[in-house]
Formats: sequence, C-alpha cells, structure tokens
Amino acid sequence: MGRHSSLVGKRVEAHYRTGDIQLVAAGTLVSDSGRSIVIEERFSQGGKDKTLRVEIPYEYVIRVVELKDAISQSFEVISAYSKKLS
Repeated sequence: MGRHSSLVGKRVEAHYRTGDIQLVAAGTLVSDSGRSIVIEERFSQGGKDKTLRVEIPYEYVIRVVELKDAISQSFEVISAYSKKLS
C-alpha cells in the first residue's frame, strides 16, 4: 500500500526531479506499488490511439496532486458567484 493509493484511477499531476531538473507529468494514476507510481495518458495522434506511461520512483517524487476537470471547476465558480448575487 503506497502513499498515493487513494488517488489511483484519478487524474493527477506529479512533480518529480531528475538530477537538477524538476519535471511535471499529468495523467491518470494507474498504480502505486509503494516503491514507485505509474501515470498514464491516452491520446490520439495521426489517427492512431497512443498511450504514454511514466513510472516515477518514490525517491524522485516531489508532490502528487489531484486535478479537477475544467467542467467541475467551472461549476464551482458559477456556484460561488451565484451565492454572492443572492
């Protein structure tokens, strides 16, 4: 059981380091083994479906945050604005 197991199956953004460089990977967290996490992103390019998988060892992970989709963020903004008008 890993630190980020509660986020498995959810859309996440992972910040990690490789040497002196900090990188970001976004996608669906597909596994958390307790030693590393795997993030997967599916997309179409040139009419073909492709999958990009990134495995990040725990010692390189800086932080992992859940991403909310644009639609739910929009509803939250609209809801907050309508409460102000009431």
